[in-house]
Amino acid sequence: MMRRGYGSLLALLVPLLALSIAPAPSHAQAPYDTPTITSVDQGFFRIRLQVQAGTSGTPEGFVVQWMTKADFDLIGGWPQYDYDPRQANCNFYGTPTMNVDPRSVTYQLSPSGVTTIEIGDLFDETGCEATYGDGLSPGSPYVFRAYASSASGKQSPYTGNLFSTTTGSNECTQGFWKNHPEAWPASCTPMLLGTVSYTKTQLLSIYNTPAAGNGLIFLAHQLITTKLNICNGSDASSISATVSAADALIGGLVVPPIGGGFIAPSSASGLTATLDDYNNGKSGGVSNCPTAVQSSSWGRVKTTYR
Repeated sequence: MMRRGYGSLLALLVPLLALSIAPAPSHAQAPYDTPTITSVDQGFFRIRLQVQAGTSGTPEGFVVQWMTKADFDLIGGWPQYDYDPRQANCNFYGTPTMNVDPRSVTYQLSPSGVTTIEIGDLFDETGCEATYGDGLSPGSPYVFRAYASSASGKQSPYTGNLFSTTTGSNECTQGFWKNHPEAWPASCTPMLLGTVSYTKTQLLSIYNTPAAGNGLIFLAHQLITTKLNICNGSDASSISATVSAADALIGGLVVPPIGGGFIAPSSASGLTATLDDYNNGKSGGVSNCPTAVQSSSWGRVKTTYR
């Protein structure tokens, strides 16, 4: 009788005990609000996008994805997997130092915060990780989408698709000259950057060195590009004063990896932007590029992480 009573009591207690120690049911976290993206400027090899956060902001940054419209149409939309070589991705999570926007010093946007990014000009940028950092193809339509990223399960839904087209011209930018050394006119080297002379081999090593927050490097990248374009026959009248100012700022500093020179990004970003605009056909330079389309492929380009 006692044994049966004990068993009955135990039968009542076990489910109650299990209930008391069972973990509380998990509650899914609400996702971040979806940001919006708009195309605000197009160059030969870049498209500048404005990103605006929703009311939740992008406290963990945001991701932008893009691909050519030709590939998008061919496969009938976005690839199933993010590592598809036809699709490029960039995670914007930190602090930019080259293409800066006074409305936000970080990609971790405040509620309704706004910033701009330059797809096609990410090689020298900081605070981002990209599967493709070089220039886009001139005269080509692209499709973009974005989302607020999260490592804690709060990723926002994707934005709608944004279509934008690079301008159609043969002007050569950094990505072209870096990847086509055979196209450099022999008369362009050696080349002065500031007061220091560099060989073609040294210039190529500078081209292949990410700026990583050093304004001297990203200024040198655009200055080399401008001088190659001028040497190759582009009109220098609209940019000569900027070239002189850039050389004066560099002076006797030796550009990495050849030397250890450094310029604060804020001191070099204005001149760099003007040179970049020229190289993207925004300042009246006459195009005289040997090849209209860069031959960079998705598979060739390494992941850029800084």
